[in-house]
Amino acid sequence: MEIRERGARWSYRTLVAVASAALCGVLVAPAGAAQAAPPGPASAGRPAPSVPPLKVSRPVHSYENAIRESVWVDTGLDADGDGRTDRVAVDIVRPAELARQGRKVPVIMDASPYYSCCGRGNESQRKTYDADGNPLNFPLYYDNYFVPRGYAFVAVDLAGTNRSDGCVDVGGRSDIQSAKAVVDWLNGRARGYATLTGTTAVRADWSTGATGMIGKSYDGTVANGVAATGVKGLKTIVPIGAISSWYDYYFQQGAPLYGSGPDWLSNYVESPAARARCQAVQRELVAGAPRGGDWTPLWQERDYVRDARKVKASVFAVHGMQDLNVRTKHLGQWWDALADAGVERKIWLSQTGHVDPFDFRRAAWVDTLHRWFDHYLLGYANGIEREPMADIEHAPDQWSTDRVWPPRTTAATTLRPGTGELPGVGTLTRTAAKPGATETFTDDRRLGEQDWAAAVDRTTAAKAGFVTAPLSRPLRLSGSSKVTVTATPSTTSAHLSAVLVDLGPDTIRDYAAAGEGITTLAERTCWGPSTTADSSCYRETATRTTTVGHTVFSRGWADLGHPAPDGPLVPGTPYTVTLELAASDHIVPAGHRLALIVAGTDRGLVDPPSTTPTLTLDLARTAARLPLVGGAAAFDRATTGTAPSYSTPRTAGPSGVSPHRPTQPIPGDRS
Repeated sequence: MEIRERGARWSYRTLVAVASAALCGVLVAPAGAAQAAPPGPASAGRPAPSVPPLKVSRPVHSYENAIRESVWVDTGLDADGDGRTDRVAVDIVRPAELARQGRKVPVIMDASPYYSCCGRGNESQRKTYDADGNPLNFPLYYDNYFVPRGYAFVAVDLAGTNRSDGCVDVGGRSDIQSAKAVVDWLNGRARGYATLTGTTAVRADWSTGATGMIGKSYDGTVANGVAATGVKGLKTIVPIGAISSWYDYYFQQGAPLYGSGPDWLSNYVESPAARARCQAVQRELVAGAPRGGDWTPLWQERDYVRDARKVKASVFAVHGMQDLNVRTKHLGQWWDALADAGVERKIWLSQTGHVDPFDFRRAAWVDTLHRWFDHYLLGYANGIEREPMADIEHAPDQWSTDRVWPPRTTAATTLRPGTGELPGVGTLTRTAAKPGATETFTDDRRLGEQDWAAAVDRTTAAKAGFVTAPLSRPLRLSGSSKVTVTATPSTTSAHLSAVLVDLGPDTIRDYAAAGEGITTLAERTCWGPSTTADSSCYRETATRTTTVGHTVFSRGWADLGHPAPDGPLVPGTPYTVTLELAASDHIVPAGHRLALIVAGTDRGLVDPPSTTPTLTLDLARTAARLPLVGGAAAFDRATTGTAPSYSTPRTAGPSGVSPHRPTQPIPGDRS
């Protein structure tokens, strides 16, 4: 059997030889150290060539013989009210050779509530332990790949999960302090113990203190929250499909997005013992998160965007632009706030849904992550911080880069809806509608964005659509959009949806299928050495595509009365609300049309209001602010001239894709 790592083939004999060599000498040098000179004499009469500094850490340390241990770190909180401060379990794996030499190592940390209940990664790996409670299996490849390269990997059970005590509070103080306390312990500022309840202290005297947090979904959310505390020692975070404000996970501008609240998620991930002792926290989650969509102190505590100015760590953010679980609104508002704070940033945006880059661009991802950690945790001058900021997937497996994101020429451009020849089938131009121009639709909770888009050129009762002329050249939207709507309801409650649609045939990742854009294969590739208990080999994936007649690429929802004072709407009274649409980066090709659709309930994505309103849009007071690359001039060029024709692909697919909604959505349901 052979193992492949980063495209190379490694036999077991080779790995044994490398591990044996590691026992004889340490080959990972600090930043600025020189590599060994190449073999052979210098050319006659010429000096030996200078040797550049080491650019990449090498897999020279034994993974099999690495130190594996557990420590319980005191969080300083007593969330479960048992009279003693809570301790979180910290499972550690680190190179034994460097420990024997007294050399300290940096830390890669994944703090998660899922290590026991649900598992991590595409194969739902869980932690395992031997009969004495010592860690055996660390989920994911981070340990296998990075420990031989001179890092420690630390897997933290959030309070209330697996082997930790305390309570889960879904992004609140307990969750964030669970991980922050570990960063403090790694830097000598917090207490650690050999057992959950004992008094034998344990110090992290093997750690440099330099910590990088990584994780998908809930795990990446915790990384965002810890970074927003400004904790010293946290050098970088890599949030993947992560939440930036928990309110925006359960609501958007007053409109409820899911049928369950944070108490359900807390109950789902907590250990059985915590579930029994944390009933008071459960009640607080219910009371603090009313389904009416009010902004309460509970949500304020769980809004990391407001504290982005405290972030000192660099941020490498990854998100699927069709993630309908943790929507890209989270990415967009976090990214913009970090930019305002002057944080060093990098971003990958894929066409997938809620998928880890290890499962859609594996070799490139591991290589990039390796260099990112080498730079920010080991201090290697490898230049990654000067490379293009953004990698964007504009078509399945077709990636491009941007020096900055959004591109520097991006400008918010106002497009305005107008009436057309048919009711509900209007225009989208830069010209404002005449005063008094209106369109009317009735909320139909049985329909959603794909139904509206498929019928955009027909008069239908449930939506109002506004469409550009066919484009004579491509038009790129990059960033977050806003749509301001003035509408008059016929009833006392109303929810609004606004979606942007690329009207034209295309082949896209099938983000609505179970794999959200990928198919898992039987073949495995390996990313570092393994042990009998912890394999580095993971199932490969393939891109899953579908042929469509249109693509919904950005969406947003709001309660029409938000953020007005509590109480019902007054029928017949106009209300104005600005819907914040999910961040995206999409190119509408020449020959296609760009559409804005305004409607009511987006089936499967936002819950319906308590009534069934008819809404009248005041078109003169309705507008979309779109981030167009090239600004208004680009729009004018794309909507003048002769547009190329296109035909529907011969293999006719569905007109669109229906959103895939988990029965009980949780941020880490597919890690």
